[in-house]
Amino acid sequence: MFGGFFDKLKDGLTKTRNSITEKVSEVLNLAITIDDELYEELEEILITSDIGVETSIFTIEKLRKKVKENKIKDPTEIRPCLKEVLIEILGEDENSIKPKELPKVILIIGVNGVGKTTSIGKIAIRLKAEKYKILIAAADTFRAAAIDQLEIWSNRAGVDLIKHQEGSDPAAVVFDAVQAAKARKVDILICDTAGRLHNKKNLMDELSKINRVINREFSEANMETLLVLDATTGQNGVEQAKQFMAICPIDGIILTKLDGTAKGGVVISIKQQLNIPVKYIGVGEGIDDLQEFNSRDFVEALF
Repeated sequence: MFGGFFDKLKDGLTKTRNSITEKVSEVLNLAITIDDELYEELEEILITSDIGVETSIFTIEKLRKKVKENKIKDPTEIRPCLKEVLIEILGEDENSIKPKELPKVILIIGVNGVGKTTSIGKIAIRLKAEKYKILIAAADTFRAAAIDQLEIWSNRAGVDLIKHQEGSDPAAVVFDAVQAAKARKVDILICDTAGRLHNKKNLMDELSKINRVINREFSEANMETLLVLDATTGQNGVEQAKQFMAICPIDGIILTKLDGTAKGGVVISIKQQLNIPVKYIGVGEGIDDLQEFNSRDFVEALF
């Protein structure tokens, strides 16, 4: 993971780093003593870099405790403390793209425009490179473009796609995909879904119907639901996640477009407020720019 991708992560987090780390360093270098005013300034930096008010307050409370425990007197020594606090909040989950149990169904959810289709394509390519047999289901039948886009990605990945016409029943697509997955002895079935949050009732019915089909027809499969969020939306992403969590259980987050934003701090907010792990992050357009999230690497790249 270090080396190539770490450099990409570091480059990708440039805007976020400018908004958090440089300001933190500036404040710490100018501070003479560690007092309430210093903590308030640090809190303000975190809030303005889209870590969110609640998470920022939580982070600074943890930081105060750590500074006290370690009997730190010099403001410049706060920086490594802050790094440790952020790593503790993020938790060191082992995120591997390689599934532990097969067969597996990955259900991808998220609103339109966040990079769902692209994420599915990149995941398919990476899993295929690991010698898994992959099948994709185009169950976002609401948008014709979604089916076409997925077809382009499945061709690029060299994996099969199960699709129906635009406007057909998403659960029927998933039903056919499950039958095909079993017949072809597929390791991993990746399902795209429609993402229209403004019509929550429909989306709720649709997702629960899809879940029912998978549980009934493919009960032996290990199921994982991943929510795709666009990092550039910052705290709005957290709100989106809360809305999706009310509809269905979520196992992890794919955070895209981290390279195009100063709001990378939202990663910390997602973990602290929602307690859902960020599993993959996207830091560029390239196929290999979607990678497993590693909290230590993330914080190192941030600082």
